[in-house]
Amino acid sequence: MPDSQPRQPDDHAADAADAADATSSRDPAATAETGALVLCGARLTDGRIVDVRLGGGRIEAVGTAGSLTTPGPRVDLRGYLLLPAPAEPHTHSDTALTADGAGPDTTPGPVSHRPEDIQRRATEAALLQLGHGATALRAHVRIGSVQGLASLEAVLQARGSLRGLVELTPVAVPGLLTGVAGADNLAMLRDAVKMGAGAVGGCPDLDPDPAGYAEAVLEIAAEQGCPVDLHTDGADPARLGRLAAMAGGLRSGVSVGPCAGLSRLPAQAAARAADQLAAAGVTVICLPQGGCCGMEGRGTAPVRLLRAAGVRIAAGSGALRDIANPVGRGDPLEAAYLLASQSGMRAAEAYEAVSSVARKAMGLPGIRVEAGFPAELLAVRGEQLSGVLSLAYSRIVVHRGRVVARTSAVREYCDSETVWALGLPRQGRPDSGLCGGP
Repeated sequence: MPDSQPRQPDDHAADAADAADATSSRDPAATAETGALVLCGARLTDGRIVDVRLGGGRIEAVGTAGSLTTPGPRVDLRGYLLLPAPAEPHTHSDTALTADGAGPDTTPGPVSHRPEDIQRRATEAALLQLGHGATALRAHVRIGSVQGLASLEAVLQARGSLRGLVELTPVAVPGLLTGVAGADNLAMLRDAVKMGAGAVGGCPDLDPDPAGYAEAVLEIAAEQGCPVDLHTDGADPARLGRLAAMAGGLRSGVSVGPCAGLSRLPAQAAARAADQLAAAGVTVICLPQGGCCGMEGRGTAPVRLLRAAGVRIAAGSGALRDIANPVGRGDPLEAAYLLASQSGMRAAEAYEAVSSVARKAMGLPGIRVEAGFPAELLAVRGEQLSGVLSLAYSRIVVHRGRVVARTSAVREYCDSETVWALGLPRQGRPDSGLCGGP
């Protein structure tokens, strides 16, 4: 039965892993990256129904439905809206999926920091987010303290095991960086980049010298040629202004977030800080689904004010079922839904915050459903973007030109005259195994 009436699935990382394995081993759509695959009958956001041919990890052609008759595997996307795949610009792989260690009074239980456990959690979390549609992830990973670089090494091992399914980029997050106590962490941050961290970050707010911390991170980023992604609440407009001034010349790009503290500032101070961020080209990564470790404040950044000033706004997930947000879903479409429902963004703008703007913040190439662009795509059952953000349950995820994850959901109703009259899917069919009256 078609799943035109979806329900919320019990979606978890094991399902995502099974789906990825199934598509790579049994599904004809899971071709090699160099092979050809045709997506048939997909709807685009402009209303067109098209066929899309993929090959070599890119979109080779887009034509009217039925026009691409290339021999080979085909995926029927009738009833699906085809979108550029979202990206996840802010997650925490090393602490993900640790909330179950909390007791009934929400006191955190013991969390294992053994490398093998971190690698397992990072892999499971990445597969969960892949199942939601994110084909590229930026994961903040703490370095220093007693762990040294072990957590980063574990996440890098997870990245290797996920190659071909999802692109995982670690961000090295040191503790103190200033004074005598910060000297070792400064050296470790350089080593982290050499090991494979794709960006440098950290939390200046927690250092005794926040400006010195930010300056140290920016200097290493300039030296190593890598982007910066810093945690800050943004509650101190002078501090945020100094950060923007220092960040303006960094060619590889600077992102900050979640900046929820800006919402608590007087309007004039917040507007001035927004203008400074815009002038420096700094991207703000807000976390509409909740906070993340190290950030005590709740709420989200003042999206309307920042956008009015010309600041690029991307949206991330933050905590994924850890103590900072025990129910975090890691779903970019939920982040877009919250931006649309709570921050007044149009559906298209909200989706851009988790797709094109997020990818730009992560230094990834742009995506459009046009020939020549990377084949990073998400098909969601639905006809319009607003409906997709409201009921985005059934999904098909394409990474590097092949299907890597599927989520299917079907809603059925108990038999009644109303259900019969509307033609809704119902329980009680002989092959359904569900009970229901005639």
